[in-house]
Amino acid sequence: MSGAQPAAADELGYSARTMVSGAGHDTCYISKVAPASMIFIPCEKGISHNEAENILPEWAEKGANVLLNSLRLAADEPACGAT
Repeated sequence: MSGAQPAAADELGYSARTMVSGAGHDTCYISKVAPASMIFIPCEKGISHNEAENILPEWAEKGANVLLNSLRLAADEPACGAT
């Protein structure tokens, strides 16, 4: 799925970058049994993991669009081991 996210963002005309999160998100645990990735959305003033954290509705919409298009692209990929 993580390979589909940059392609999905590019299709939408959004910028994207690959990064590693040091936080202990659920993805750390899911990745032990299945491929996993996250989509990060910028927060106002760079504040996150804090009650002052805020995102603009447009940013949430863009993140949702990347997720939707990532799923669409991943669904078009052959299954692992498929010939």
